[in-house]
Amino acid sequence: MKQEDLQFYGEFAPKLEEIQTILMNEIQAMLDSISTDSETALAEHIKCRIKSSDSLREKLKRFELEENAACALQNLSDIVGARVITHFVGDIYTVLEQIKKNAHWKVVTIKDYIANAKPNGYRSLHVLLNLPFGISGIDTINVEIQLRTIAMDCWASLEHQLKYKKNIRNTTLIVDELKRCADEMASTDLSMQTIRDLIQKG
Repeated sequence: MKQEDLQFYGEFAPKLEEIQTILMNEIQAMLDSISTDSETALAEHIKCRIKSSDSLREKLKRFELEENAACALQNLSDIVGARVITHFVGDIYTVLEQIKKNAHWKVVTIKDYIANAKPNGYRSLHVLLNLPFGISGIDTINVEIQLRTIAMDCWASLEHQLKYKKNIRNTTLIVDELKRCADEMASTDLSMQTIRDLIQKG
């Protein structure tokens, strides 16, 4: 964590870093239990992060909540988050089944934006987990794992830039083009899955 983040999280910082490590290690162990061969590995890569204090303050302010760490831990679900980027759509659901079986956490909710894409074209699968915390009366906290393909992640990166970058021209055109690309990428993802399945069947 950066110094300003350590100051914001205070006594909670070490435990958050511990949960981040647990999340990363357990995800990697789950993936390795299926395949350690680079050619058949489920994930292209994994990212895990603790939300920066600036982002957290902005979110607390947006929800009209007190801008402190304790309030954030009690009310927000993505202070600690992980993202698993897979090669194929089917791999997302394979990883999901492993997440459901893991004894380190309890699955709270699953939001499938792949089967039910958002109106703007966003596709991803979000899994909300509950983990033990046990500091200053906060018994547990929720964390989030996002699972998406490489194509979905590329699209989400562009959409994020559109959302947060200021003074962008032709916003309506960009939104329309992003939606079109999202639909084309989804179709390609399914085609690639079909091709892989055919190859594996021999």
